[in-house]
Amino acid sequence: MTLKISDIGEKELIRYIISNSKAITPDDTAITPLNNSNLISTADMLIQSRHFPENMSYHDMGFKAVTVNVSDLAAMGAEPLGFLLAIALPKDLGLDSFKQIIDGVLEACDYYQIPLIGGDTNEASEIIISGTALGLCDKPLMKDTYSKGDLIAITGNIGIAALGFNIGTLDNVYTKRALKPEARIKEGLVLRDYATSATDITDGLASELYEIKKDGFGFMIHEEMLDVSDEYKQLADELGLDYLDLILHVGEDFELLFTITKENLEKLPIDCIVIGEVTDSDVVELTLENGYVETIRNRGYEHYVSE
Repeated sequence: MTLKISDIGEKELIRYIISNSKAITPDDTAITPLNNSNLISTADMLIQSRHFPENMSYHDMGFKAVTVNVSDLAAMGAEPLGFLLAIALPKDLGLDSFKQIIDGVLEACDYYQIPLIGGDTNEASEIIISGTALGLCDKPLMKDTYSKGDLIAITGNIGIAALGFNIGTLDNVYTKRALKPEARIKEGLVLRDYATSATDITDGLASELYEIKKDGFGFMIHEEMLDVSDEYKQLADELGLDYLDLILHVGEDFELLFTITKENLEKLPIDCIVIGEVTDSDVVELTLENGYVETIRNRGYEHYVSE
């Protein structure tokens, strides 16, 4: 039987590419030495039917296309340098809709202080937006440079967007986060001087923890430290959803997940939420509020996976 790409998933496809190219850095972005610093570069493609909810405006599509790329720069602690936009559009798309997409791109570029410096256009059966973000960083934050005893923290509450995708109304913080997420570029610039490692949460906390895990190390996450509000739990219950499943396995919040020593946490000049610690257990675990410890499954949003 011939394997299809849907049999192995996006992350395995990426591993295959990395294993066959010695020049690729297996982290959130590429890292290229440049004039006593490092060029940080990343690319992300968004497809209308897969990445844009039906109630997302054209403006927010453009904004998100920049956000997903800038979020990778944030995870490395990089200063934004420039953004390249490649966009493919249906030939019958209204001109006003096109302008709204570009307005969203330009607003995001202004918000993140990353100028739009070029790109390309083409025709497709649906909207496809591919961005490339460039940045500079002397000492990039890597994914797996943590040590046993480091604390695990996030830059803000997670699961907000996951819940928002399931709420029909627009006038609430959850749906707003789902439709217009923001990258933590300012926080990343601070964390590069304090954190021991970092990545951004795009595919869910569980998926990101497994992505940064190295042999011999483990992570213990504590449910009571996740700072889940009673309102969040109630809304999830009313929708028939498991709130822990939303937090662990959905993603799209674009908060930063990072590790930090206890000493540096005391000096950290930004707010964060400590959710656990690095262990030597070689497993990813969750201590529930009732004290029971369970293994967190390696599951999150992934392209090419068969239903």
